[in-house]
Amino acid sequence: MGRNGRDIRVWLALAAVYVVWGSTYLAIKFAIETLPPLISGGLRFVAAALVLGAVLLLRRGTAPFRVTARQCGGAALVGLLLLTAGNGLVGVAEQHISSGLAALLVASVPLWLVVFRTVVRDRPHVLTLAGVLVGFAGVAGLTLGGGASASGVGIGAVLLASLAWSLGSFISPRIAMPEDPFAASAIEMAAGGAGMLLLALCTGERVHLTAVSASSWAAVAYLVLFGSLVAFTSYVWLLGNAPISLVSTYAYVNPVVAVVLGVIVLGEDVTTAMIVAGALIVVGVALVVSTERARPAPETEPGEAALETGRRP
Repeated sequence: MGRNGRDIRVWLALAAVYVVWGSTYLAIKFAIETLPPLISGGLRFVAAALVLGAVLLLRRGTAPFRVTARQCGGAALVGLLLLTAGNGLVGVAEQHISSGLAALLVASVPLWLVVFRTVVRDRPHVLTLAGVLVGFAGVAGLTLGGGASASGVGIGAVLLASLAWSLGSFISPRIAMPEDPFAASAIEMAAGGAGMLLLALCTGERVHLTAVSASSWAAVAYLVLFGSLVAFTSYVWLLGNAPISLVSTYAYVNPVVAVVLGVIVLGEDVTTAMIVAGALIVVGVALVVSTERARPAPETEPGEAALETGRRP
């Protein structure tokens, strides 16, 4: 099948990416109610790595995992940045701020990627830079007035998470990585999950099994099966079967889904300031993504960097 947007499978996969990735912020909120954030995240990604690795071994043998030490190290580094620092700090942040606010701030990742590209040598289109300015105006609005209950610690943690995720996404296509994307993902998840568990040990996180609620365990299971396996698999399939401009729309749909779910399920407050600032971020990201997709492909597609923001294995 060609890369077309009319196949029903494309829309089913896109729906999974839209809804499931948007819902992970809500699931994290449930998981950390009775589980420490780093431990819950570490369990999530180690379990997902084991499942994905087992499936690959059963279906394709050891071929996908025949990688060099450099490729393995590259995938591990990306996993530490994306998952240990990126997802781990989001979990820490959601102890202090709403899931919707966290999602809106994380939506700024494509904007940071443009900044990194500008630093190294790439010259983004003027409309891309305009999108960055609009988006960062929204980030500033959320940071300064994202709600009366917003915590400086939570906002700081999620902004650091966005930077770590952006850096991991930026270097991923520029360093040695396993050729098989699913093998790369399994290594990333194993390294990222192990990094979270080690960090949890160093920071004194502890689990009292009798105190862990059924809803927290259910949230972790949801994050493993749907957030780390179903949605990511759908995303990888979409990259080869749908127009890139269509796939990349997840970047500004996810935060909207997250905010709506936070309001409906948890009754989270959404202030006027949050709506305005969040809208600026979404508009800025939409402008960046749409402009990058309209550009002719250079030797290395800068637009791929924006797309890498969605690699949430």
